[in-house]
Amino acid sequence: MRSDKIRHAAPYLSFSRSEWAALRAATPLTLSDAELNELRGLNDPVSIADVADIYLPLSRLLNLHVTAARQVEAVVESAFLGRPRAPAPYIIAVAGSVAVGKSTFARLLRTVLSRWPDHPRVDLVTTDGFLLPTKVLTERGLMQRKGYPESYDLKRMLAFLNGIKAGEPQLRLPVYSHEAYDILPDKFQVVESPDILIFEGLNVLQTVSQAAVVASDFFDFSIYIDAEQSAIESWYTERFLLLQRTAFQRPTSYFHHLRGLNPEQAADMARQIWQQTNLPNLVENIQPTRERARLIVRKGRSHAVEELWLRRR
Repeated sequence: MRSDKIRHAAPYLSFSRSEWAALRAATPLTLSDAELNELRGLNDPVSIADVADIYLPLSRLLNLHVTAARQVEAVVESAFLGRPRAPAPYIIAVAGSVAVGKSTFARLLRTVLSRWPDHPRVDLVTTDGFLLPTKVLTERGLMQRKGYPESYDLKRMLAFLNGIKAGEPQLRLPVYSHEAYDILPDKFQVVESPDILIFEGLNVLQTVSQAAVVASDFFDFSIYIDAEQSAIESWYTERFLLLQRTAFQRPTSYFHHLRGLNPEQAADMARQIWQQTNLPNLVENIQPTRERARLIVRKGRSHAVEELWLRRR
């Protein structure tokens, strides 16, 4: 069996798209076409049907999880400790390869979850903000390994997650610019006691760490976005070609020097970057964490979700 296929592991329940869609029950569709257009990624043609079939059942499941987690927390804090407090934010991790559609998935999930009256405050944080600055990566010889576990400020990431769970107000996070390909030194994202935090990134389910804890110790639910490696490579190349014709043309872009490539040269460059950097990271660091997720979302070559695997426990 190919290594990028999901194994039929006993802890998982498998759902076809139609079986999963039936679990939506009466969850209303409140997202408009205009809102969906704002949330789509560059080459991720998600549709209203995808929202209805995939995201609404997932939002219902997560709403049930959040409600149950709050009830358990109330028992411990109030009944046992006798010191009731506001519930800690519920943290959902979204993991997967470069170009698999994590960002679009996380943005859409944030939107549909925020429509539930039980938890209207939903924040989204990406691990890009925890990448080491370009200067540091260059000094350490890690620019070609950007996105690998060692390219992140793990100490700062863990401190943030700990602060979220502890209920600390107004946590300030670095902001990453894809155009500058670097951390912006004077810009910050402020996260202030959300009901739910979605934490999205390549290696969020990693277990290898010199720290006493790992990021996943703070997660209440985790999702892995999966697809065939060949499909992801194709999506990466498509996105690279689109960016080369648009964002790379701006003088402020880190990749401005690639603006003059013709389509064939740009495609060759994209495939080279994929083979040398992104594929090894996927195979060595990201894909091995897949079956640590509570939910695996499997996409077909058209980007549409075809199958979902839900861990029983």
